[in-house]
Amino acid sequence: MNTFASQIEALTAQVEQLKRQNEALKQKNIFVQQQLSAALDGTGLCVWEQHIPSGDLTIYNQEWGTLLGYTREELAANIESWKGNLHPEDKDWVIKAFEDHINGKEEVYQAVHRMIHKDGTTSWVSDRGRIVEYSEDGSPLRIMGTHIDITQEKRYQLDLARLAHSDPLTDLLNRKAIKLAFEDLLKDPDFSSGTLLFIDIDDFKLINDRYGHRFGDLALIDISKTLQKYSTAILNNQQVSIARIGGDEFIILTNSADNQVICALAENLVDHFKKQHTIEDKIVSIGLSIGIRNFNRHDHFLKICEQADNAMYAIKQAGKHNYSFWQQPKSISQITG
Repeated sequence: MNTFASQIEALTAQVEQLKRQNEALKQKNIFVQQQLSAALDGTGLCVWEQHIPSGDLTIYNQEWGTLLGYTREELAANIESWKGNLHPEDKDWVIKAFEDHINGKEEVYQAVHRMIHKDGTTSWVSDRGRIVEYSEDGSPLRIMGTHIDITQEKRYQLDLARLAHSDPLTDLLNRKAIKLAFEDLLKDPDFSSGTLLFIDIDDFKLINDRYGHRFGDLALIDISKTLQKYSTAILNNQQVSIARIGGDEFIILTNSADNQVICALAENLVDHFKKQHTIEDKIVSIGLSIGIRNFNRHDHFLKICEQADNAMYAIKQAGKHNYSFWQQPKSISQITG
């Protein structure tokens, strides 16, 4: 009897010891997670784990959903809710990249992609994960990875790219970007011919001299918006690129070579600016001189610009406020013949 009691007592002691060890391990895990959260707090990085068979997600150092502005109750922590918040343009290839790793086609899952925030804005993230546990039959059981919010960095990169290819005042393309747009147009296998309109503001220096450069900037912004308005309305089914390439010089580039449509665009622009305009309570007169050059895939950008510029200059000499197509100069034989 005493022996049996001793065994019970020893067993009870072992159970208590296991309980203490389990509690200590639990506390240690909590402490490790707290340390992890503290270390990662404010970095924009979170550590995640997915139980593959169930699809359940665990975010170790953040509340699930807060990454996209949701509460735990609003957004369940599982693979389907993650898929549902992927950006529509990225969704298919991101899911494929994830599943390729799960199915053993890729050594790691990694993707830089967009997700939709609760407020409708776009968040950029860098995701990376790897399977860390397999079941006895060899099927993947758990995958762990990191999720980094790179929205600010991505916006900065996009802003830099935009500034490198756009005019800072009007937000139109700059000279470098319109040249690239021309080259891209020629690379299109469906392209056959297009048109370049070279536009100069008549007597723009007089506006700057009379009202100052700040007012001149406002006038340029107004002109750029007008070019966009008419180009969109008249060339609505065509590719259109618009650039400010100098102080008061603009280019409209389109894959349309329909001269009836091009003339309609030029006429509307000229007629619009023949009327007096009110900018900041000041009434001003603005005119346009437009030179037009049709081109095909064998032409070169600088030459096309030069010829359209020559056509525009001919309008300047003829009295301004009009448009003209560039014409091939006649040869000596044509003149004498």
